[in-house]
Amino acid sequence: MKTALVIGGTGPSGPYTVNGLLERGYEVTILHGGQHEVEFAQPIEHIHVDPHFAETLQPALAARSFDLVLATYGRMRIIAELLKDKTARFIGVGGSAVYAPRDDPRWGALGQPVLVPEDSPRCDDPSGARFNHLMWVTEETVMRAHHEGRYSATYFRYPLLYGPNAPANPDWSIVRRLLDGRRRVVLPANGLLKRRGFARNVAHALLLAVDQPQAASGQIYNIRDDNQYTQRQHVQFIARHMRRECDIVEVAPQLAHRVYKGATAAMPAGVLEYDIAKIKNQLGYRDIVAPAQGLAASAEWLLAHRPEPGGEIERQLGDPFAYAAEDALIAACERGYGDADRVVFPNVDSGHMYRHPKKPGEAWAPPSR
Repeated sequence: MKTALVIGGTGPSGPYTVNGLLERGYEVTILHGGQHEVEFAQPIEHIHVDPHFAETLQPALAARSFDLVLATYGRMRIIAELLKDKTARFIGVGGSAVYAPRDDPRWGALGQPVLVPEDSPRCDDPSGARFNHLMWVTEETVMRAHHEGRYSATYFRYPLLYGPNAPANPDWSIVRRLLDGRRRVVLPANGLLKRRGFARNVAHALLLAVDQPQAASGQIYNIRDDNQYTQRQHVQFIARHMRRECDIVEVAPQLAHRVYKGATAAMPAGVLEYDIAKIKNQLGYRDIVAPAQGLAASAEWLLAHRPEPGGEIERQLGDPFAYAAEDALIAACERGYGDADRVVFPNVDSGHMYRHPKKPGEAWAPPSR
């Protein structure tokens, strides 16, 4: 029987991934810190050690080898080194912080594009942000082992996950406000969410790499839901799903950032959106759960598992739920909009850019009054 080690396995995408491996005939072991447990389709072996340190991982894996290792948790660069020659296939998971910051000159004259492909500039400068640079070190460590023939590697750059069991689930910012009776919700004007992926869709992407080892060998993939939506659309959907009414108040993104400080921040740093053409073309990725269905499942799970107000989850989320401050911000913005509306501009006699002649040879002219 084929053997698989999943490092992680109890987060939002873990159960879908583990159950998918069981369906494919793997004997699955999961290695995780033991803080959270979930039910799988059948009993599996658990190794409870901290996956962030070589001194805890090495004894646990010293006498073990696996046909497949799928690492979604812990310090990947350490894991990637320790598993050299202990597996034929290594699938690792990182994130978008590896991409170069928006002001990096390598993006070109226009800066970072809206859709960022996998071969874009990365944080390879050690003098930059340490966390971002270490993500580059991690990717290089995994791919160096691949090129050395120590295992066949595939690497995924995860989006912001949503759905059951998602840590610091960003949808809680909206669900709690609606539960608390908030009738006005502040959002950034024309606000786009950070790239998002429903947990089951992301697990499906990992399993596509499992199923197509040759195509995926040596590749790095961005992954997210096929279609992305604005914050306004998400809030309106959640409100309808919860049968609540609310008015959306759009403010400048710099001001909305003061309302949502953490995972739901309105001013995304770094990458705005992933280009996922590569995984769609090479592995045939398509969503298996529509975003509306996933968002409904996320909201329902949060309603059934409400985080403690002010507790660990909300602190991880970084949302202060400061309603008095929000009301004051809305009032200040409305005063400002009122002042701006009273500014007088001259009328311009404008028209369509193309001629709409009423007789041959007639030149462009604004529409007649």
